[in-house]
Amino acid sequence: MRYDEHLTPELMARAQRHLVAKAIAELSHERLLAPEPVPPPVEEVAQRRDHYALTTPDGRARYTFTARVLPLEHWVVDEASLARTVDGEACELDAQELVAELAPDLGIPDALLPVYLEELASTLSAAAWKLAQDRPSVTELLDAGYQEIEAAMTEGHPGFVANNGRIGFGADDYAAYAPEAGRDVRLLWLAVRKDQSRLSLARGLGEEEHYRRELGEATLAAWRDRLAGLGLDPAAYRFLPLHPWQWVDKVAVTFAPSVARRDVVLLGEGPGAFRAQQSIRTFFPVDHPERSYVKTALAIQNMGFLRGLSPAYMGPTPAINDWVADLVAADPTLVDCGFTVLREHAAIGWTGDVFHRIDTPSAHRKMVAALWRESPVPGLAEGERLATMASLLHRDPVDPDGGGGASHVAALVRASGLEPAAWVRGWLRAYLRPLVHCLLAHDLAFMPHGENLVLVLRDHVVVRAIMKDVGEEVAVMGDAPLPPEVERIRASVPVDEQSLTIHTDVFDGVLRHVAGLLHTEGVLDVDAFWAEVARCLDEHAADHADDPEVTRAVARHDLRRPRFRHSCLNRLQLRNTLQMVDLTDQAQSLLYAGTLANPCSSAEPSSSAELVEATA
Repeated sequence: MRYDEHLTPELMARAQRHLVAKAIAELSHERLLAPEPVPPPVEEVAQRRDHYALTTPDGRARYTFTARVLPLEHWVVDEASLARTVDGEACELDAQELVAELAPDLGIPDALLPVYLEELASTLSAAAWKLAQDRPSVTELLDAGYQEIEAAMTEGHPGFVANNGRIGFGADDYAAYAPEAGRDVRLLWLAVRKDQSRLSLARGLGEEEHYRRELGEATLAAWRDRLAGLGLDPAAYRFLPLHPWQWVDKVAVTFAPSVARRDVVLLGEGPGAFRAQQSIRTFFPVDHPERSYVKTALAIQNMGFLRGLSPAYMGPTPAINDWVADLVAADPTLVDCGFTVLREHAAIGWTGDVFHRIDTPSAHRKMVAALWRESPVPGLAEGERLATMASLLHRDPVDPDGGGGASHVAALVRASGLEPAAWVRGWLRAYLRPLVHCLLAHDLAFMPHGENLVLVLRDHVVVRAIMKDVGEEVAVMGDAPLPPEVERIRASVPVDEQSLTIHTDVFDGVLRHVAGLLHTEGVLDVDAFWAEVARCLDEHAADHADDPEVTRAVARHDLRRPRFRHSCLNRLQLRNTLQMVDLTDQAQSLLYAGTLANPCSSAEPSSSAELVEATA
């Protein structure tokens, strides 16, 4: 079977143009590149577009384009305007060549440059594959189901340039397992010895109940009969879900002696079909949507990490999720916003391999593990539907002539019938207000990027938000007492960096992109957008003016201060394409490029009368 039908000159040229535009925009945002303004051609003077040129360090290659630079130094590059010359001769756009030409300015270690170029090639291949498909438009997605929306996403992370690396997948694996392929997947299941594994469960959940709920009585009975038929004691084993690729490419080879000893027994496919989420190793149960998501270990290299799961690290995950869920459910402000979390209620890891018995840590310790996360489906009310927050940033492809490119967020705003500012206000109340409150009232921070939030919509309006991926990416940055099993999430972060959980992760990581889309599509002026962000912050402060602890936190963090540190994501990946950050000490891994002007600082503060009216 062929897997190169999408690799045509026409589709690759479109993919290249888009990725080069994104690379110039995001690397300029991170101040790795500094495009210089140039006078426009005479015939374009009346169009009042800003023209720029970017010259490579050796002076040979030159890129010219038009762009707008919005608040937070957000570059909106016009893809159709991009042109490249080398030694004065017109040349095709090529994202790999761009990085190779600019390597001296980008700071990529020589030894890792080929790895990054390979991730770019994979990203380009994925982009061409998506362009070759008949995919729904952003308007057609307005009434689409949760999994249809997940499969329709095309961009990956909005900030990272090499965001579809997936090194390790072959072309056949991409077609079978990539989330944008939208294919049903049957997870494989292993039996692993209890004395070589750890199963952690949420409060009040027993092992037998957990497996009955996720697998059903018939499957459990059949698998135990299979173990008995092999002369093994079923009571000595636990059940662990596995990505099919992980079995074929890793477990059956890397752990072959353990398979031969029956420490690990392949049972076969589990019940029900699953679909990969945008996070690629998390699966949604399409046949049984009331059952749990399943997050599996997947030893592919993607966006700066090998996507394994550590049994040791995951051990406290259910207890951490219980603690966070209890805190959220007991806070009146969060309840009023409808903010909830999807608990990761079970985690399992196998540790019976030789890699766990040697002193040297390695990725091999993270290859046989999984966790289960609650489904959001049972919590939906009549008329509500789900969408990943990443879908707000999704755009239709840009046509070769520069047309297209409409965004899903703009389509939602228009379909809602609300004034754009009112739509944004409701979304911020569901998304930004809870995150700000968690920081100010509880010293609690999440990793709130688009794929980690599930939005609940009614009539195309966001009514509440659900946080997921809690166990790995939550942190308590204060000295509040924690249960011993939750202590792992305490992070020592300087006070001046704590507010970056809002400024970097929310303002720069999400709001900057949404503001740019709504502005460029003529839906909501960028200044009006940031005025709504300022209003959200002011409303929260006013509503908690009688709480001295929150009031002191408002002053301490000063989320409307004039400038904040510019934390850069691509710089992390360029520095080390194999491991961007140390997950056990993420704050110390960050890279900065000076400071950014805070668009909320200059936004007109809401008046007291406006605040009273808004909160009435």
